[in-house]
Amino acid sequence: MEVIRMLAKRTYKNQITIPQGVIKAFPGVEYFDVQKRDQEIVLRPVKISSSSEDLEKIRKKISDLGITEKDIEAAVHWARKRNG
Repeated sequence: MEVIRMLAKRTYKNQITIPQGVIKAFPGVEYFDVQKRDQEIVLRPVKISSSSEDLEKIRKKISDLGITEKDIEAAVHWARKRNG
């Protein structure tokens, strides 16, 4: 397992820039899954794809769960109300 250690500083806007020496190991990656694990922040590369096959799987999952358009509208309304 290759280990690269570098220092990153949190900005006043709570943003952290991943050092170039680390990000070079992930060419083409734009998104990372972020987790807090104990006292660590863990980033994992995520490949975002929008193939029609993937979209069909998502639609089937939503249908299987019984989620309706009305449920989604209610969730969006709830989230907007909560966040002001």
